[in-house]
Amino acid sequence: MSLQLFDSASRSVRTFTPIRPGQASIYLCGATVQGSPHIGHLRSGLAFDVLRRWLLASGYEVTFVRNVTDIDDKILAKSAQAGRRWWEWAYRFEREFTAAYDALGVLPPTYEPRATGYVGEMVALIGELIEAGHAYVGNPGNVYFDVPSFPQYGALTNQGGDDATQASEDGEGDKRDPRDFALWKAARPGEPADAAWDTPWGRGRPGWHLECSAMSRRFLGPEFDIHGGGIDLRFPHHENEMAQSRAAGDGSARFWLHNAWVTIAGEKMSKSLGNSLVVEQILRQHSAAVVRLALVSVHYRSTVEYSDETLARAATVWERLRGFVERAAEQDESVAAPLKGERVDDAAAPAAPTEQPGFGEAGAGEGAGAGAERASAVPFPQAFAAAMDDDLNVSAALAVVHERVREGNSALAAGDAASAARAAREVRVMLEVLGLDPLSEQWRGQAAATGATQSQPRERALMALVKSALEERLAARREKNWALADAVRDRLSAAGIVVEDSPSGPRWHVDEN
Repeated sequence: MSLQLFDSASRSVRTFTPIRPGQASIYLCGATVQGSPHIGHLRSGLAFDVLRRWLLASGYEVTFVRNVTDIDDKILAKSAQAGRRWWEWAYRFEREFTAAYDALGVLPPTYEPRATGYVGEMVALIGELIEAGHAYVGNPGNVYFDVPSFPQYGALTNQGGDDATQASEDGEGDKRDPRDFALWKAARPGEPADAAWDTPWGRGRPGWHLECSAMSRRFLGPEFDIHGGGIDLRFPHHENEMAQSRAAGDGSARFWLHNAWVTIAGEKMSKSLGNSLVVEQILRQHSAAVVRLALVSVHYRSTVEYSDETLARAATVWERLRGFVERAAEQDESVAAPLKGERVDDAAAPAAPTEQPGFGEAGAGEGAGAGAERASAVPFPQAFAAAMDDDLNVSAALAVVHERVREGNSALAAGDAASAARAAREVRVMLEVLGLDPLSEQWRGQAAATGATQSQPRERALMALVKSALEERLAARREKNWALADAVRDRLSAAGIVVEDSPSGPRWHVDEN
């Protein structure tokens, strides 16, 4: 089976066929760095990180571009309100976004251009659109895309009719048509002098939509494979991007993919609703691995309902996955060796490039080829590959992971270390596709107990009681009081707490059987 993806433009599932065989090019709308990142922002980064990892695992070379919008009305307004320089304000939150991506195990982009670095390309694109008759100059410094001049407008969302009015971004009354949108915006009185650039049409700054068309062209060419972003960007942002790129003669993206929202109590997470949860604050209370699992275990086109219950369920799953892999590694050291997932079920998948990305090796991504050469190839279970090829059906893929974990735990219980090790290796390469290999450099030793379970009073109480009992048992063992040590263990077992001794010390989990 070949990779199938839901294309928002055609509103259908299509077979992914790249422009260049064996290579995949992706442009993801990144952050507008006006404030601290919340988990709604990170949903997009995580969803497309999984797509990228699956493409890498399938043998593709991936060029992944994620932009930073560092000039914007809101950045100027908020920085002024705070008494800060606009570029200082933008860079502060750009760093926060980078830290959040890193904390949640998102692979760094191949390129991460800032909008302010590509004003020359934007001005050139505006010139092309004016020359082609698809843009016009309004008041000095204002340039607009002429929507009626481009009959294909609305191809992405079918929102191109007379009732499709663009929200005013510039406060000027010089549009020819209410559907027209700003390509270039005149500098306003009171704005910082260095927040504007000279152009043939007057001094000003770029419109939001223009930035992405110019940067995707610069790094991926006039046509590329996949454009991604949150579903709230479909209109007007991506609709306008597609229109201005194609009006300039570019092919733009072949596939448009959109992830759904994160909601709280059924409402979209946003600052306007007052229910934003800043990533930095969340990670003080919850394990980063658990947060990632909670966000990636739901299909990217389905809404994630964020709650304590969601995190508690993810914490339980993470402990089950992590616990099995670590137990298997203690029995067979080959489980902890560098691993690389290998497709064997899809003749249509591309041959691995000469410089194979280091997918599957702990902490590796593009550029880690040397480590990948030392990694052992582990075939993906066919059911897992089929699930991921089905528009990244992570729910079905995780079902395969859990099946292997059950088989591996049964093998461990039966003393069959070889079968358990084989299952654990498969679990590792499957979880690496989701960015959650428990033995990777990112997650090694990270327990859910350091995060989600601590946020619940009952769980904190349970942990304190178990910790006290384990300390009592350890003291008894040191004194060779085996009867007391066994009694403590039996007491915990009667309460449903399973204790397992390991070279690194005792581990425990709640028996769910």
